[in-house]
Amino acid sequence: MKLSPKQVESYRENGFLIVEGLVSRAELQELKDDTLKLCRGEYPHPAFPPLPANLSDNEVLEHYLCLHQVHRISPVMMKYIAHPGMAQVLSQIVAPDVKCMQSMLFVKPPDFPGQAWHQDELYIPTRDRSLTGGWIAIDEATKANGCLWVVPGSHRTGYLWPQKAHEQPDEFDFAPMSYGFDEREEIPVEVPAGSAVFFNGYTLHRSRRNRSNIYRRVLVNHYMNAYSLLPWNIPVPQQPVPKHVSAGQADFRDVIMVAGKDPYEWKGYTRENGAYARPCEKIKQRQAAEKQLAGASK
Repeated sequence: MKLSPKQVESYRENGFLIVEGLVSRAELQELKDDTLKLCRGEYPHPAFPPLPANLSDNEVLEHYLCLHQVHRISPVMMKYIAHPGMAQVLSQIVAPDVKCMQSMLFVKPPDFPGQAWHQDELYIPTRDRSLTGGWIAIDEATKANGCLWVVPGSHRTGYLWPQKAHEQPDEFDFAPMSYGFDEREEIPVEVPAGSAVFFNGYTLHRSRRNRSNIYRRVLVNHYMNAYSLLPWNIPVPQQPVPKHVSAGQADFRDVIMVAGKDPYEWKGYTRENGAYARPCEKIKQRQAAEKQLAGASK
């Protein structure tokens, strides 16, 4: 996937880039099938317990808003981290050497909430502003089912906006909201299934509640320049950084190489098995009802 100079410049200028047709129909079906497998609990993991076999596919999917770090338990999701088309685009807009540190599988069933305004760099700090989200649309993403909305160019200053509670639980999930900028500059990012959207870690973005009867499944992986250290999940005060290592040298090592070489390969890697589901009030209510029903049937 060779980008044109105009596409590269558009990413630099606007902080996001749409590449349509990056994932084939067969690959989309593979992602859909594996999403069901994960949600049904067919990969042994405490975060995703097995669900009753008699549940329909839709009933299974409605148990989850988002599954985090799915590449740690699913070989299929691991494969799509370094999808050839994704790797080729990233090597042109990020750096020749690219690593990944996070995967997020959004299921977002009908009527489920979106995410309020935020910048990914707030949660995954990088040293060189190279953080890039790679957003694969498994379903068509529209304004009706909760597509991305972005503020073009909001990445350029490298400013991290403050956050506060959004007080809109029907529209957004529990995460806080960035504020202080002109929201009127936002634009929707509607894309057909199989498209990939790339966006800078400083780009302001959000998504609204799914107001349709169509799922908005998306695999989002986060990437960065392999030469940049990753001060993510640095030790808490009770476990201080060793004296011979400064905070600026902290380097999270549960990373996957996607393109080029890892200059820090000599440090080794920490392979974790931590995956988890994003809580949602709607999910909590359903689980409470299921628990109550199960207790009443005994």
